[in-house]
Amino acid sequence: MKVKLEINPDCKETEVTISAAKMDAEIEKLYKMLQDGEKNLSQIEGFKDNVSYYLNLSEILFFETDSKVVMAHTAKNAYQVKYKLYELEDILGSNFMRVAKSTILNLDQIHAITRSISNCQIQFQDSYKTVYVSRHYYRDLRNRLDERRQLS
Repeated sequence: MKVKLEINPDCKETEVTISAAKMDAEIEKLYKMLQDGEKNLSQIEGFKDNVSYYLNLSEILFFETDSKVVMAHTAKNAYQVKYKLYELEDILGSNFMRVAKSTILNLDQIHAITRSISNCQIQFQDSYKTVYVSRHYYRDLRNRLDERRQLS
């Protein structure tokens, strides 16, 4: 892989271009890293029963707010986090997406989507937990999932 840096004082905004013959795992990883910028958190602190846990973001199914408390849900547990949902949107990577006013979803954890006339339900592998996607966010969710499928 060649890396080239060009400094131009007339440039108004930094632009990064990746030129490749085909999309492979290395290019996809580089693209995601650049797209996420400094959002490369790998863990977040969660609290449960007066104990502080360091949760891997890859294990979190979704974040949900209820009564001004934000919870991080894993397959088996839920932990309180100190962030608000809008703060999480800013610091989480591109594999997380808001799917309802009170929910941010980990796109990597989606196992199944059930669409009906009245709602859209997300199911996770090896977990009884489910999330509902609001109609407002459904189209964006489908687009993001289609993009991800095309990259792989």
